[in-house]
This record gives sequence, structure tokens and C-alpha cells, in this order.
Amino acid sequence: MRIYRSEATSQRPREQVSRTRSFAVRTGLSFRDQILNEDCLEALAKLPEESVDLVFADPPYNLQLAGSLTRPDQSLVDAVDDDWDQFASFAAYDSFTRDWLAGARRAMKPNATLFVIGSYHNIFRVGAILQDLGFWILNDIVWRKANPMPNFRGRRFTNAHETLIWAARDANAKKYTFHYEALKAGNEDCQARSDWYLPLCTGGERLKDAAGAKTHPTQKPEALLQRVLLSASNPGDLVLDPFFGTGTTGAVAKKLGRHFIGIERDPTYAKAAAERIDAVEPLPAELLVQPTSKREEPRVAFVTLVDGGMIAPGTELTDARGRYTATVRPDGQLIANGIVGSIHKIGALVQGLPACNG
Repeated sequence: MRIYRSEATSQRPREQVSRTRSFAVRTGLSFRDQILNEDCLEALAKLPEESVDLVFADPPYNLQLAGSLTRPDQSLVDAVDDDWDQFASFAAYDSFTRDWLAGARRAMKPNATLFVIGSYHNIFRVGAILQDLGFWILNDIVWRKANPMPNFRGRRFTNAHETLIWAARDANAKKYTFHYEALKAGNEDCQARSDWYLPLCTGGERLKDAAGAKTHPTQKPEALLQRVLLSASNPGDLVLDPFFGTGTTGAVAKKLGRHFIGIERDPTYAKAAAERIDAVEPLPAELLVQPTSKREEPRVAFVTLVDGGMIAPGTELTDARGRYTATVRPDGQLIANGIVGSIHKIGALVQGLPACNG
């Protein structure tokens, strides 16, 4: 896998990053299945408009940690204290959030959707900015962790969940991808819920360096990304992750027959992501074909059956039990008891029902 690096990859603190600027798309360069090792705002501005089908974003949470955290045995907790999660103020964080969301929205196709994950530290601010920019929130989803870190100080509830916001590009996006029937079938024929019970990233899935330390402090579990991609994308779709980290989105996308664009400014993370994705074996294509949902099945007007000679004018139609009858007219309408109307209208009328799928 190739990693594209900007000649001037920005390492400035996030609060100093300028507003998104316009860049010309590099002629002949495909961003599909590539990791862009540069500042996310600059990389987002280079992507073609309306080019991606789904966005998954795991931005900095701005955790506002004050001092180190220790366990009862005085051992140090490996908390997130990296520079990329540090912001000078809430205003700086809001400005950065507004900029990257605007850049992602510009790259989204009209019916694309976006998932963004966060904790109580940032997700409410992100949600307000989403709405300010014109996104249309579809759901908030709770990732309930099977194995959360305890609250060692005993002064608060254990933080046992994170929140994902799922949003369409705008209120007019009516044909966004959502595999309702598939999700329901996989959930014992019950509607899929907005609370997902999944474990943290542990064991062999967790990437570590030569010394055994975590490569990335907030690596997300593949099960979480698999549910996101299976819910709201199709094989062959292009998924954008502007905070790619160690490439969980790319690894799952490759396994599930999707394409990805990853943006990650840290070269260590980008290298780990590339090596990880190179080792992924895609699932067989026949396992990934998404059956057509009832809503997507083509609709055929009744008159088309008459015009095509499949049902002749004068044919007498009945209900399933043969209790009621109506006669087909040449124009595709039915007549019963001297009343003319559509197959749906007449079906409801003769049966005394408020409505009928003829």
C-alpha cells in the first residue's frame, strides 16, 4: 500500500490550523485505497467534491485531562495525553471541528451519511456544529462497552459507553443507504437497536510496538467498524476516515469489499495502518452481496401488465379466498359494483377496508 505524504505535512497544534482552503485535485492521482499522511484539513480540501459514500470519523475528544491518573495500587493509567488531543480552549476545538466537518461534507455524495464518535467531553459540541452546518441527524448510537475501564477515584459513574452520531448530509437526503432488513435478520428478526454492546479493542487485535506498548491509545475494535459499514454502505462504496489512526476503518473496509480513503498526519500511525491493511484478506464476494430490500424492489404499474398482454381486459380478479370480484378495464383500472378505480382503491372498497395493497 502506498502512503502519500505532503511535502509540508503540518505538525502544528490543532488550534493553530487555519480555515479549510481550496486546493486543485492532483491530476491523475486516485485517492481510493490510499492513506494521505498529512493534516486532515489540507487533505480534505484536496478530495473531489461529492466523491465518498460514507464517512466514519473518530476525531480528538479534547479530554481535558488534568494531571496523571493512578490505580488503587498506585500504578499509572495509560491515559490519552498525546499532543493531537490537546486544544487551547473550547473555542479552538469548536473551530477545528467546524472546519473538518465542512471539509467532510463537501466530499460527501448527496445521499452519503456520516458517523462521528465521541465521549461526553466532545460529542455534544460536535452534534451542535453538525446541525449548524446543515447535517441532518438520523440517530445517536450508544456503544456500550463490555469491558470499560473502572473509575479508579470513585467520584463518578464508570464511563461505560461512547456515543456515535449518524447523520445525512442534509435533510433532503432520502435515499441514503441503510440495510434495515439485513440488520433485522441478523438480530433474531427484531429491529436493530441504537445501543450496541461490544468489547473494547484487546488481545491480538490491539496493535503494539516492539516494546509491547500500544501503538495507538484509542484504537477502535473492528466489530464496531464492521457494524457501521454493514449498516450504511455497500460493496464497492468509498469510505472516508479523516482520523485514520492505525487503520481500523481501512482494514474492515478491505475485508468487506469496500474502498477507503484514510487521512492520518502521524507517520508512525500511518505506517502501522498500511502494514495492517496489507495483511487483510478480503472476504469472498458471494458473502458480501447485499440482497435487494423490499423498498428497493422495482415497482410495476398495473396498467403495464395489461399493456403487455399478461392480463387481458375483461379478466375477473378475486381476493385470495374468492369472496370478492372486480373486472379489469383496458385502461388498467378495475370496475366493481359500478365503481371504477385503481386496483388498490377497488380492493379496499369491495372488502370494506380503509386501504388495500391490490
